[in-house]
Amino acid sequence: MTKVLYLLNFAGKAGTERYVETLVNYLSADGLVQPFFAYHEGGLLVERLEEMGVPCRRVEMRRRFDYKAARDLAALCTEWGIDLVHCHYLREHYTALLAKKYNPHIRVVYTNHFVLANDAVTRFTNRILDKRQDQMIAVCNKGKEQLIANGWSGERIQVIFNAVDLDAWAGERSQSTLRAELGLDEGRFVMLCASRFADDKGHRYLIDSVKRLTQRTDKPFTLVLAGDGPLLEPTKAQVKQLALEDCVKFIGFRKDIKNLYKGSDLYVNASRHEALSFLIIEAMAAGLPVIATDMGGNSDIVNDEAGCGLLVEYDNPDSMAAAMERFLEDPSFTDACRENARRTIEAKFEVHKMARATFGVYEKALHDGFQGV
Repeated sequence: MTKVLYLLNFAGKAGTERYVETLVNYLSADGLVQPFFAYHEGGLLVERLEEMGVPCRRVEMRRRFDYKAARDLAALCTEWGIDLVHCHYLREHYTALLAKKYNPHIRVVYTNHFVLANDAVTRFTNRILDKRQDQMIAVCNKGKEQLIANGWSGERIQVIFNAVDLDAWAGERSQSTLRAELGLDEGRFVMLCASRFADDKGHRYLIDSVKRLTQRTDKPFTLVLAGDGPLLEPTKAQVKQLALEDCVKFIGFRKDIKNLYKGSDLYVNASRHEALSFLIIEAMAAGLPVIATDMGGNSDIVNDEAGCGLLVEYDNPDSMAAAMERFLEDPSFTDACRENARRTIEAKFEVHKMARATFGVYEKALHDGFQGV
């Protein structure tokens, strides 16, 4: 069994943490991987992995070129007999690559969770460290293109979409308590957005879109906003300023995300940056059609072939409002997208396929990887 150390700077509660937990769960359940976990800053993921019996250890990683962290990581890999380190952001990625100097046995796999251009200095250091890299994973096609543009070797980059377990998201509307909690009747059209309240998540223009929607349709609807973050209070103030309190509801950070999906009719993504959103594919697995911005890897999920929703232009309230209106006014279109959503997940974003493909990358790194220097 391959011993894999999952390395993450901040072990919080976002999509990357969900990715790590998914791999740990399914690869260990299939007897392919014995998982271990190391982190710099603890959070909810540490709690969850410890509950699963995964050994966890803190490794201080203060910056990208932190040689003390690299030595500490190499020593931890020796202590635990680690074969491969799977990391997810540049700080821990650089740390793992530098650790090969002190423990040449380990191999390194890096998953890129963003579609973001690096600056010139980072592109230069990427090219230098590329000779130590074994394998890389991009979670969407545009992510692979960006990795190459950022200085990494394309022949060692595999595209493996994020994925979910369809069985975990099965269920009926009647199982949800969301509508009763908010006092919403069954006939009301409910849209859900569960993004963190941060600048790149697009809440400002999403609220502007809702205002435009109220001017375009008489159909009753509610937008439910789940999550927390630094821009929560400014967003609440914007809703009050636009007199949208009757149709926009804030419910805070929630762990019962399936309950929220099952009580909704549509999932809305308004983000500026996406690689391949777990929230989108979870919502689809739960049977929801999707509106998503045409950014990053969203077009790998929502497109004409999939027929599961609509792409809109980022920061364009008219584009978003028109898409919302389409779902409100055309029930047959909504039903068709709902049917296609689960079909799309089964075909392209199913968790067992993703886990096996990722393990294939581990095997390639172990058998064909580059020796650290």
